Amino acid sequence: MSDTALRSGYVAIVGRPNAGKSTLLNALIGQKISITSRRPQTTRQNILGIVTRDDTQVVFLDTPGFQTQYRSALTMAMERGFRNALATAHAVLWLMDATAREHVDSELYERLKACPGVVIALNKIDKISNKNQILECIQRLDAAYHPAAIVPISAQQKMQLDTLLDALAPLLPQQPFLFPANEITTATVRTLASEMIREKLFRLLGQELPYSTAVEIESFEEKPALTRIAAVILVDKPSQKAIVIGKGGEKLKEIGTTARKEIEVLVEGKVFLQLFVKVRQSWADDRKTLNRLGLS
Repeated sequence: MSDTALRSGYVAIVGRPNAGKSTLLNALIGQKISITSRRPQTTRQNILGIVTRDDTQVVFLDTPGFQTQYRSALTMAMERGFRNALATAHAVLWLMDATAREHVDSELYERLKACPGVVIALNKIDKISNKNQILECIQRLDAAYHPAAIVPISAQQKMQLDTLLDALAPLLPQQPFLFPANEITTATVRTLASEMIREKLFRLLGQELPYSTAVEIESFEEKPALTRIAAVILVDKPSQKAIVIGKGGEKLKEIGTTARKEIEVLVEGKVFLQLFVKVRQSWADDRKTLNRLGLS
């Protein structure tokens, strides 16, 4: 196949918190590379996910959930990541929750007006039994935003994902593939391991966990027989440290065990994972800490 027949480019996945962006990215890739949680504002980094088909390569940028409520050095860095993703993208995949009461989003739409091509993916359709409700929603969105396409999907059930990729392909430029066909992400194993630990914090601590929590990998040693990882969970206050550790250290042990099992799948081998919890007040406003975490 000649290079002129190929299409490839960057697609930014945008949407409000909890729309299901990370779940969709993982489903499209076929492997977990972006953490998922029921709690909004989970994604902090623009992790590249790469989907290559016969003549098309779509390079996805997973952006932080769009919000304007909270302000810190961390959220401002996330906002820069959001803007940079839009500036890089050849097209935008705007993900919406089909079960939400309100789908009109004028504030986010203003940010997307200058984007070259927008496809709306209406997610979680498997949770709606009345299909006329989905059709009516599509008609309202088409009248309000006039996107290049609207595709009803279920990221969790992997419904209509090929149709979604078909809708994105014509919006990409004709050019050779940007990455080798067998690559699925540019994120390092170290970064993915950190994200998997952070996901377990969200999932296992629920509403007890404050947003001012981060995971910093202190050492990462890969050997054929064993991968050794030492990671620090950063919190703002001693009371938060107690929550993460739990009674008799049980909660921290559970976090470590579940994260280790998932990382072992990632590295395809045994993992020795050590977790520590440190109090570092106002880390989300400390630029040195954010630099080390790759969030500046």
